[in-house]
Amino acid sequence: MAFLKKDLPKRSENLSDWYNKVVLLAELADYGPAKGTMIYRPYGFAIWELIQKEMDALIKEKGVSNAYFPLFIPESLLKKEEAHVEGFSPELAVVTIGGGEELTEKLIVRPTSETIMYDAYARWIHSWRDLPLMINQWNNVVRWEKRTYMFLRTTEFLWQEGHTVHATHEEAWNMVTWAMDMYTKVYTELFALPGCVGKKSESEKFAGADVTLTYETLMPEGKALQSCTSHDLGQNFSKPFEITFQNQEGKNDYGWQTSWGLSTRSIGGMIMVHGDDGGLRLPPRLAPIQVIVLPIKAESTLIAKAEKIKDELTKHGVRVQIDASENETIGFRINTWELKGVPLRLEIGAKELAEEKVTAVRRDTGEKIAVPLDEMTTTIPKLLDAIQANFLAEAKQFLKDNTHTASSSDELKQIMMTSRGFISALWCEQEMCEKKIKEETKASTRCMPLDAPDEDGTCVGCGNPAKHRWMFGQAY
Repeated sequence: MAFLKKDLPKRSENLSDWYNKVVLLAELADYGPAKGTMIYRPYGFAIWELIQKEMDALIKEKGVSNAYFPLFIPESLLKKEEAHVEGFSPELAVVTIGGGEELTEKLIVRPTSETIMYDAYARWIHSWRDLPLMINQWNNVVRWEKRTYMFLRTTEFLWQEGHTVHATHEEAWNMVTWAMDMYTKVYTELFALPGCVGKKSESEKFAGADVTLTYETLMPEGKALQSCTSHDLGQNFSKPFEITFQNQEGKNDYGWQTSWGLSTRSIGGMIMVHGDDGGLRLPPRLAPIQVIVLPIKAESTLIAKAEKIKDELTKHGVRVQIDASENETIGFRINTWELKGVPLRLEIGAKELAEEKVTAVRRDTGEKIAVPLDEMTTTIPKLLDAIQANFLAEAKQFLKDNTHTASSSDELKQIMMTSRGFISALWCEQEMCEKKIKEETKASTRCMPLDAPDEDGTCVGCGNPAKHRWMFGQAY
């Protein structure tokens, strides 16, 4: 990698420039040739693979099976649910010519898979014995974004999308909340990203859903990122798609449905929250390389010791790589791996060799620790756990410090003009008021926290009676 420290802008001075540059320099991704597309380079895709591995186990543990459905959706299927097609119309990519001939029916390039999957579900479900039907896809989708941003908002992105059908609404709602609990676990335990879980407003919910739950995270500039969602679809799709089943009383009923998804946008949020002026800082559980071993010089004795260290740590489940490049200085190599966010660096030189130790350097704090080689296989995993915990503690503190309360329109405007962040405020839940607040402050309703109690107060926007406290923030 031809990297020089001066090539990377300071995150503390210009987050946007830093973000775009670090994604390229750290070899996470590159720009695709078509507008808004992105190439996932091996280092960046390896992060997604780790996310897949962990999440896929949780999804299967719940009894949800993986499948794959076509990329192309006949236009007639998409139009079966009115709110759905209206919500997605501005973002659709449409195929009109195939094989050199104009198509008799336009094909929609999958923006999400509800319609293509539910057409099949209607054929597969006949009786209550066929339920619940629970399928997940790991796939790509296309949404024609006007303003793109690598990982965070691209024309084509990768995700998982779960789609289930149940005999009762209670079972469906339990699935909706299970999915959000699963995402919360993934974000806190893997990404080290705390967030706010809540219900979307009527105007912000998924097109075709009765209720949308969201996990909202907070970025360094005080902007909110919708990080994943879980939807209670009610019977809004089962009725137009005729997804019916004979219940245990022998009567026909419509299925109750859910859909839920998490995308590669999650990686963008992780980059923004945890990075620093030196580059990436990857939480150990999602770092493709958890430990980089650096022989100070490319000498045979040091390289042999580095190989032994790698072998021992690998046996204990640590992801390790050695960098013994002869044509690069130790300072250059250190800068390279700091940029790539490897959580722990192990340096070994003549002094370490003589003392049967290795110098461990934490990427999160810069702390140097002398680790005896005979204690390495117990000490290194503990250090990685400590780094993971520190990332989460830092992010929790940032979230706490940047969550505010506003009791008036003036207070809301003042916060939005300065620190931004999450703003807790009473809101009347009327769409016109919501639009007015957004026009005047750029703050949109992020969610109503699930644990928000009923209150008696006045709306921060219009002054009318309000019973619930909502989180506001400027969207990414």
